[in-house]
Formats: sequence, C-alpha cells, structure tokens
Amino acid sequence: MSRPIAQPRAEITRTTKETDITLSLSTDDLAREIDIPVKFLAHMLDAFAAHGRFGLRIRATGDTEVDQHHLVEDLGIVLGQAIRDLVGGGAGIERAGWCRMPMDEALADIALDCCGRGTLVERIRLRDRWTGDLDTACLREFWLGVVRESRMALHIDLVRADNDHHAIEACFKGFGRALRAALMPVESNEPISTKGAL
Repeated sequence: MSRPIAQPRAEITRTTKETDITLSLSTDDLAREIDIPVKFLAHMLDAFAAHGRFGLRIRATGDTEVDQHHLVEDLGIVLGQAIRDLVGGGAGIERAGWCRMPMDEALADIALDCCGRGTLVERIRLRDRWTGDLDTACLREFWLGVVRESRMALHIDLVRADNDHHAIEACFKGFGRALRAALMPVESNEPISTKGAL
C-alpha cells in the first residue's frame, strides 16, 4: 500500500540569537494562524497555505530593529524543513508540480520538483523596494531558504505585472498550488525516479 507523504504534518522550531520561530505545516488539519512581525509576509504565507490547501501555524519574532533579513530568511529555512519532512523519501507522491497563477493583471509561472537537490531560478522584477511593510530585497533569501532546506528545484517566473502586491501574491499562491500538486498521492512504494531514490 502506497504512502501519500512521509507524514501529514511537520513541526519545526528554530531558535537563534536573531530569531525564534515555531512552524507547523500539515495536509490534514487545514487551520491557518500566522503571527509574525512582517504583516505583508504573513498575508503572503496565508495565501500560500490557502491556495495549497495546507494547514499553517507560525509564531515568530526576530531582530527586525536591525532589518528584516534574518527573520525573512529564517522563515524560508523553517518552511523548507517542514516541506522536506512532508516529502520524506519521496515514495507515493507525484514529486513535481506546477501552476500558472493569475492575480488580476499579474501572472506567475511556478514549477517545482521535490528531487532532493536544492535549486532556485527566480525571475521576479518588482517596481519598488517596499510592498506594505515588507522589504522585498529579502524575498530572494526567503526562497533560497525554502529550496536549500526542502531540497527542491524551484522555478519562479513572473510573466507580467503592473502592481507589486499582485505580483508577489501570484508567486505565493502559485507556489502553494504547485507544492500541493507535487504532494498528490500515486500508487507507488518508491519515488518516481529512474535511480529508485531521490
């Protein structure tokens, strides 16, 4: 009998001198509760979970009086670790997923492969440095944290956008939907791989 994912939920805690984060990610309990200092990023993480049909609970603090870099990067690291726990050895899941996500005038293409190798290719051009209270210069560090810890190949292409809020939201919604597609069950006790392992 195949196992859709390694486990239906993952709980991760990361405490450093710069940040303190507790995160749970689940595919069965779909409750969402996000309490972090950067409210625009909280909105984006909520959109990721809602569109991916994930439960997501996060409580985080960080040295945002310095800047947002440590908190945003560490949130990506912790989310990536949780995704890695859900993927496990890759048996019984589709492994890859993709989504072309519109958000009003914005359009984003997201493709990912839970392949065991962390790779990020992102082409996101924004108009401004700040969107809401988020320093968008930190977004690449978030995505790098996700891919390094989850060991996925992630491609994010912003096809077009006139509004930075819509652009970023299309990327997060599309990421959630692509990840849910990658975690869909298949009838296999081995990863989908010619190697027999990720």
